[in-house]
Amino acid sequence: MPDDGTTSAPSRDSLEDSALGQIAAEVARRAAASVRGKLGTAHQVRTKATPTDAVTSADLETEDLIRAELRLATPTASLRGEEGLTVEGTSDIEWVIDPIDGTINFLYNLPVVAVSIAAVRRDRVVAAAVADVIRSEIFTAYRGNGAYLDGRPVHVSTASDLSNSLIATGFSYSAERRRQEAEVVKRLLPAARDIRCFGSAALHLAWVACGRVDAYWQSETKPWDVAAGALLAEEGGAVVELESAGDGWVLAAPPPLFGPLRELVSA
Repeated sequence: MPDDGTTSAPSRDSLEDSALGQIAAEVARRAAASVRGKLGTAHQVRTKATPTDAVTSADLETEDLIRAELRLATPTASLRGEEGLTVEGTSDIEWVIDPIDGTINFLYNLPVVAVSIAAVRRDRVVAAAVADVIRSEIFTAYRGNGAYLDGRPVHVSTASDLSNSLIATGFSYSAERRRQEAEVVKRLLPAARDIRCFGSAALHLAWVACGRVDAYWQSETKPWDVAAGALLAEEGGAVVELESAGDGWVLAAPPPLFGPLRELVSA
């Protein structure tokens, strides 16, 4: 995507995929700046399915900000967000939003926090932006046009051997699911160069897209966790397997790594 979101937003009647990508980038940039201003002040207001899955006031405030911006830019679109945002629109566009991906990191003032925004048409992600709150980076893509970091094209790593590959992953909030994930890690750790868990699915996938990590696997993700990042990884050249309904499985890797990695994590 040649435009990194710094130009003015297109008119609300311009709904090509490229225009949606531009809107996503600009709104993600503004939301990330807002989150950045709240660093060090986070406080938990409630939890979700488990006591360890926190929601902060910043999550709610940022989702409100993103909703307002996207409604202004695309007033007929639907919206769906992690913190309960649901708006039924009349067009074929749906925005899928994670206002703070890496809430636990944000709560602990750890430097891996992102804003994730994806545009979906007819159940297919067509444009995406992931903003790294701390580094002020914007990853963008629209379908068929490649992946970009701050307007510069990026690509997955050239890794072809799992033993020399850095694999990112993440873990469930469910204790029982963590036991299952630990078994996968037991198989994966001796087979890979190393494993990293940074606590943000959106950034894990963006980093696959630009080659900062070689591959990423995780189960039990939600659509807002991976919608934008999966398009980034795919447009960056990764093979992406995404199943967001049941198990929430996501696997993204350069073509030479995908088969061996999938065999290992699904054994």
